[in-house]
Amino acid sequence: MPDHFATLPDGQLAKDMGLTEESVERRQRVVGLGPDDMPRIARIRDLVSRHAEEHAAVFFSFLSTLDEARDLMRNRDALEAARKLKVEHLVAMVSGRYGLEYAQQRLKLALLYGRVALETRVFLGAFHHLLRTIGLKVVKEARSAEEGFEDFMSLKKIAFFDIGLIVDAMVFERERTIRRQQEAIKDLSTPVLQIRDRLLMLPIIGAIDTHRARMITEALLHAIRAARAKVVVIDVTGVSAVDTKVANHLLQTVAAAKLMGATVVVTGLSAEVAQTLVNLGVDLTRLHTIGDLQGGIEEAERLIGYRVTRGDGKGVAVAPSA
Repeated sequence: MPDHFATLPDGQLAKDMGLTEESVERRQRVVGLGPDDMPRIARIRDLVSRHAEEHAAVFFSFLSTLDEARDLMRNRDALEAARKLKVEHLVAMVSGRYGLEYAQQRLKLALLYGRVALETRVFLGAFHHLLRTIGLKVVKEARSAEEGFEDFMSLKKIAFFDIGLIVDAMVFERERTIRRQQEAIKDLSTPVLQIRDRLLMLPIIGAIDTHRARMITEALLHAIRAARAKVVVIDVTGVSAVDTKVANHLLQTVAAAKLMGATVVVTGLSAEVAQTLVNLGVDLTRLHTIGDLQGGIEEAERLIGYRVTRGDGKGVAVAPSA
């Protein structure tokens, strides 16, 4: 089995999910798995283990008919790893040992399914076909239909225990991925740029709602502290509209930055936004505004103590004032 699938970090995932021996026992109680089921599992241990590869083939044969599973079926390494883990899974299902180590092994399958974007509903459909195949064989080989039914119902408790673990892990990993993506989007949507020593710029583009306004404030205040900034230029050229809450949040951001020792220069206010702010009754005297970004940066440099000098035909150079 390829190394990158053989070493799936199931132990870390178990810790992240808060999975312990105690929580595993609670999960067993939820599905009704108890001591009375162990003799029944023991009766079918050899039968299930002997046909584990055959049963696993049913699982993957069903997946091969679904477009939703094509990423797994076309990934040779992932498919090989999944087949091996599924056979091990079926053998473990009748082992009689269902503690934390057993649960961690199930998480390996969940991680693998997540990496090939196998949807939960597709996994459940394939698992249903797998259980049906096992159930038919168990009932057929039993001494009586009643005994076969009881044996399969005990196995089904373990199957539901496994399904709960695998689905929870798949959902947990998906939500963690979404959170990471949201953090990345957050960083991209509120980029605080360092222009010079102690001078930051925050360009804001697009619509601003209350949630994004809070994100902007948080990102800016963290950046001010990290860079020990004295002046911040907030450019709102790309903002088309604001409401009362956003306008007030902008004022609060300016005030918070001031408390941290930084002056805020707001640039790029459009006529529409400026008119809206006036109509909303926002106290614009609390804002240090400059018409455009270039003018705002020049003003910010002046506030820091830079002076602008013109080089010999080489454009504008900025040097610290004496």
